Amino acid sequence: MQSSQVQFSVLSHAAWAPGLESAADWQRWAAAPFLIREGAEPPVPGMPSMLRRRAGFLGKMALQVAYQCLNDRTNIPTVFCSRHGDVARALALLNNVVDAEPMSPTNFGLAVHNASAGLFSIARSDQASHIALAAGSSTVEHGVIEACSLLADGAEAVLLVVYDNCLPEVYAPYLDCQEQPHAWAWLIVAPAKNSLRLSWSRAVPDQTGAARMPASLALWKFFVGAVPEYRHAANGRLWHWSRCA
Repeated sequence: MQSSQVQFSVLSHAAWAPGLESAADWQRWAAAPFLIREGAEPPVPGMPSMLRRRAGFLGKMALQVAYQCLNDRTNIPTVFCSRHGDVARALALLNNVVDAEPMSPTNFGLAVHNASAGLFSIARSDQASHIALAAGSSTVEHGVIEACSLLADGAEAVLLVVYDNCLPEVYAPYLDCQEQPHAWAWLIVAPAKNSLRLSWSRAVPDQTGAARMPASLALWKFFVGAVPEYRHAANGRLWHWSRCA
């Protein structure tokens, strides 16, 4: 069985979900996780109001943690990771087609997978590269591999933004986990003391069961908690996260 790995450090981090905004909130959640439900939108105070209004709930979650994690740093490449993207907007557009109604140009532009990354770049007048990525339930792992590839190509740091939301009811029969609104971000740098390691091996059956939390949220639980490792199987691979001294 072949295996590979990447190693990196997290220079800064941030997370947001309805009712979970501070580090203390997330520590309590990690100790006793509960179902996160949709609620008030994040304020995204660093973004001009005209752009902020366009973002929608999912985009605002992503932008909130991106601003918090990056602060005043500029010229940092970004990797935005969302398994589903703004499905609510996309579904509204499909319903327009079914009902023979004109599609909203704004919704069309903001339904694409890199919309949040584009808004972030425009708001900050930052011309650093940005990537939008989706890879099923192993979206975060592929995002980290992409970020580490950018580090290997010479970037001093890479911003990884992870975000997802509950899906519209029409998709309920197809769920493989209990989707919940959340967003978090890491500013990833070359490995140093207290780094993280991601390794993976092939030919492992996927986990199933709609009762478990999304893999991206389970990974955040590992990150803020005290457990030494986290594993999950997805897309034909076993992903193994661990802490390095």
